[in-house]
Amino acid sequence: MKSIGLLAVVFATALSFACNAENRTTTRESTVGTSGDAISAGDRDFVEDMAIGGMAEVELGRMAMERGASPEVKRFGDMMVKDHSKAGNELKQVAMQHSIPMPAGLDQKHQDLKTTLSNLRGAEFDREYMKAMVDGHEDVVDRLQTRASEDRFGDDKGEVKPERSDNPVEGALNQWAAKALPTVRHHLDEAKRINDGLARTLTRR
Repeated sequence: MKSIGLLAVVFATALSFACNAENRTTTRESTVGTSGDAISAGDRDFVEDMAIGGMAEVELGRMAMERGASPEVKRFGDMMVKDHSKAGNELKQVAMQHSIPMPAGLDQKHQDLKTTLSNLRGAEFDREYMKAMVDGHEDVVDRLQTRASEDRFGDDKGEVKPERSDNPVEGALNQWAAKALPTVRHHLDEAKRINDGLARTLTRR
């Protein structure tokens, strides 16, 4: 049981995309893309973090479909593959338009996470995967909310608007974040529901 708890901590840490950007120390100055728009280090880091995180979600989602025991976990994995593939393609289009480099693959941290999960199967995989999905999506929601505002109450409940920006690059990324936020929040809600159900099943045993 102690080792499982440690795995959960590893997974949660590895999927904390927000921390990647907040803790990253960079001396890179703003650059100019082929369109003539200024590209800040923050925008480049956002693209890199979201792209790597999305690729990880797709690969782990495929793993969940193959190794999971619960039909709900398998369906969740399928949703990850479809939704994050779509969002990743849309982010790639924005990046190409503004000459922002996209990562070619997972970083070492996510490769290590993938390796760790590949050693689990069945119910154990389900528990650790869904715990990681909850923690990871909480962090991504927080990160997206720095670029988009979501009305949670009143007549406009559910409406998401990108943060305003005079910089075309930042504005385009904020638009992407605003479109992605409702989907990621739905992922978080589903991850919490499934994770709670798995916890109740374990308690009854």
